[in-house]
Amino acid sequence: MKILIADDSDILRNHLITIISELDGVKIVGESQDTKSAIRDINKNKPDLVILDIRMPGEGGIHVLKVVKEKNPKLIVIIFTDYPYPQYRIKCLESGADYFFDKSTETEKMVETVKRLAKQAN
Repeated sequence: MKILIADDSDILRNHLITIISELDGVKIVGESQDTKSAIRDINKNKPDLVILDIRMPGEGGIHVLKVVKEKNPKLIVIIFTDYPYPQYRIKCLESGADYFFDKSTETEKMVETVKRLAKQAN
């Protein structure tokens, strides 16, 4: 399973790359730190799954979500955010997000979801 990580935090991106690249059947195909590069990198690298932050420079993760899901509805998108408020959860799920996780409390749950999805894909 090819994965792209889009988050403006270098520390978090590097941490996720370290954790996720150790999973069986997973390959990190890109990382992006803003809205424009996220859309470009998703279109270029054709990942199977994107881990996407809501708050990023540019128009933000929800914009990225809408743009990429319109073009590729089968793309799996995990929203991974520090803003787990109900209104964001609803907006993201309505816009096509497959999963929505809180960075501060659900990192392990998010990684387990990636692990399960990678296993199903292989």
